[in-house]
Parts: sequence; C-alpha cells; structure tokens
Amino acid sequence: MIQSDPKLTAADLVPAIQKLWAASAPKILSIDKDEVPGKATPVFTIAGKYTARGWTEWTQGFVYGSAVLQYDATGDESFLELGRDRTRERMAHHITHIGVHDHGFNNVSTYGNLLRLMVEGKIPFDAREKDFYELALKCTGAVQAARWTRVAGGGGYIYSFNGPHSLFADTIRSLRALAVSHSLGHVLMGEKDARISLLERLIQHARTTADFAVYYGEGRDAYDIRGRVAHESIFNTNDGNFRCPNSQQGYSPFTTWTRGLAWIIAGYPEQLEWLATLDDAELVPFGGRQEIEAIFLKAAKAACDFYIEQTPTDGIPYWDTGAPNIHHLGDYLDRPAQIENNWEPVDSSSASIAAQGLIRLGRYLGNSADGTRYMQAGLSTARTVLSEPYLSTSAEHQGLILHSIYHRPNGWDHTPAGSKIPRGESSMWGDYHARELALYIQRLAENKDYTFFGCLSR
Repeated sequence: MIQSDPKLTAADLVPAIQKLWAASAPKILSIDKDEVPGKATPVFTIAGKYTARGWTEWTQGFVYGSAVLQYDATGDESFLELGRDRTRERMAHHITHIGVHDHGFNNVSTYGNLLRLMVEGKIPFDAREKDFYELALKCTGAVQAARWTRVAGGGGYIYSFNGPHSLFADTIRSLRALAVSHSLGHVLMGEKDARISLLERLIQHARTTADFAVYYGEGRDAYDIRGRVAHESIFNTNDGNFRCPNSQQGYSPFTTWTRGLAWIIAGYPEQLEWLATLDDAELVPFGGRQEIEAIFLKAAKAACDFYIEQTPTDGIPYWDTGAPNIHHLGDYLDRPAQIENNWEPVDSSSASIAAQGLIRLGRYLGNSADGTRYMQAGLSTARTVLSEPYLSTSAEHQGLILHSIYHRPNGWDHTPAGSKIPRGESSMWGDYHARELALYIQRLAENKDYTFFGCLSR
C-alpha cells in the first residue's frame, strides 16, 4: 500500500522537477535527430535507444508534444520551434485516422498544447495559426467519435483498433479529443445530415466504461474487487450485449493491468474538471449534472483506492496486480517496488499516469479526507517517479523515465543481460506523461493550473 507523506507539497518537488527538465532536453533532441520521417514512430527503448514497432503509431503525438511541454516549462524557444514544426510537418494524417481510438493522445498533445500556449499568451497570437489548431482539434474529435458501437439498452462506446466488439479502458483518457472538439462548437455529421453530439458520445462512452471496465465490489462476477479494471470489454455486435472482460496487455481478464488502471485514474478526474466548465443546461439531455458526475466520481474513486491499496509503498506498481509470479515476491505491498527481482517487472509508466490522476482527483475533492488522501498519494508517487532510480539522467539513454513496460504478454520488452525480467527501459507514453506530470505540479507550486482544455478561449 502506498505510504503517503502527509506533509509533502507541490513546492517540495520543484528541485526534482528542475532536474527532470534538465535531463529531458538533450533526450528530446537526440530522439528527433534519430527519427526518420515516414518511418514508424518511436515507441519504447531497447538498450537505451528508442525503437519503433509499427502498430497504430499512437505515440507520435507524445514525441512532439514533449518538445512543446519542454518549452512551456523552461521557456527554451528552440523546443517550441521543434514541436510546432514537427506537428505541422508530420501530424496531419493523425487528424483523419479512422483506424484508431487514440486521437486524444496524438492530437491534443500536439495541436492542443500549441493552442493552449497561444490562449495563455505564452506564444504570440496569430489568428490564422489559431484557426489551424482549432480546425485540427474539431476534426480529430469528430473522427474519433465516429468509431461507434451501440450497446443494448441504449448508449455505446468508441471502439478500439481491435474492432467494433472491443472497448479499451485506455480510451477514457483519449476522450479529451471529443471534449475539446465539442467545446469548440463542433459536431459529427451523419447520414441525412444528422447532427451527432460529441458531448453525448463522450458521456455515453464514459458511462459504458464505468459500467463494464471498472469493478465496484457489487457482485458482478466471482472476481469483482472494488477498483479493479479490465483492460478490454467485449460486446456482441449483433445485439449490443456485453459478453466478457478481456485483456490485451495484462495477464488475464480477471487481473488488473496497471496501465489500464492508470488510464482510468487519469481520465475520469480530467473529465470531471472539464464537466465543471459546462453549463448545467448542456448536461440535462444526458441525465443531468448530478447523475453524470456521480458516475464519473464513483469510477475515479474506486480505481484510485485500488491503486493506493494494491501498489508498493513508494507508488510504483508492478505491471499487473495479478501477474503469475508476483506471489514469489512475498509481502511486496509492504515495501518499495523491487526493480531488480527474478519474477515480475515494475511499470513506471503506470505511475507517471496515475500520479497525475490522483492529484487531480484530490484537487477536485478539495480539503475533504478523500481529497487529501488522493492528493498526498499522488504527490508521493510523483516524488518517486520523478527521481532516481526512475529518472534517467544519462546522456547515453534516450529514455527519460526508466523501468517502463510495453507489452509483457507479447515479450516485446528488453531484458538486459544477467536479468530474468525486463527492466531499465523507457516508453514514449511514460516519458510524455512524466513531463506532463512535472508541468502540472510545477504550475501547482506557482498557484497556477494546467488542463487539457486550457486550449479553449476564455
């Protein structure tokens, strides 16, 4: 169980964050130097060098978004130029990519961050440039929303790249694409010029995810433990009925892959923050604010509680809470995560993602007991993941946050000589979310805020 420091503040982490940005800069430049336009996107490191595995190119926005975050945090304009140029040159096809559920990852991380900087006055206002970013964001939300499967009893979900039968827990964090597109006044146009509300699809997807991907200890099945998350939910596309849980990257449908858990932890609190910016009248047709926020909050709290309870004391989880050999580690929840062991790897990328969600939920709940609990767990996890031995300061390693796991079942992760498990490597999503986490905490220390919807004109 995470042992939170009750006195830890955002300001206390500023020295570690400054060290992170210093380590981050040369790594961004090194990756850009090695990247070949038109080739598969950098995904994860092998022996310290970023390599590609062409699957869906879901990490390209993290590559260039990292440069934009670097500029935001440090003011180094060379990174603004890099992020802006690469977004313009290489990201257009992601806007209209009909084969993925990752629009929020790729396009809000690039076009969204650039628009946010303009809205915040951190880059000069240019009407045509602003229109360019807004058009990209309008389109990406609509394209993602078009990947739609209806479920029995009403509602539906954005289906994963596995096909119309498949809902991924990951997509809750990618709903930011629909949120921004809706707030910019956009809709999805369907047959006979039907106007399809992006807000409605966002809410319906989040409801379906809460109903079927997140568990609440209410007797749904024999493995119904509150806060457990199924990576994938399978539906019968003929009648829309739920069939079973599944897992693509976890150990089994009935264990919890911790990165899937982390996406839930980060996604729902972000959406709660965004919902608070909408008028009550917008939410009435979809159940009303009280009902919608209760669903989102129930899922967020369950997942956060499970993470706190099922993670080692320092906030770094193992790759799956039910990994087959984890029992060999003994009382592993009563001590810090063991990077070097003979049985199961840790996954720092899950911690990078989850820490931000914990902090956001803590801020959302304010000075309540739950709010304080989540805030301190998030800050304590961030302190671990943003510091050595997880922070990589070596110029020889292109990764920023070490000990990330990509796809354990497929055996894609690098196992160094002398080790029995993968360790010592980084992932593009882990590095990006560590930078996003660092920027968020940095802003909190300055009594400022950072949200994905900060790109909207105010």
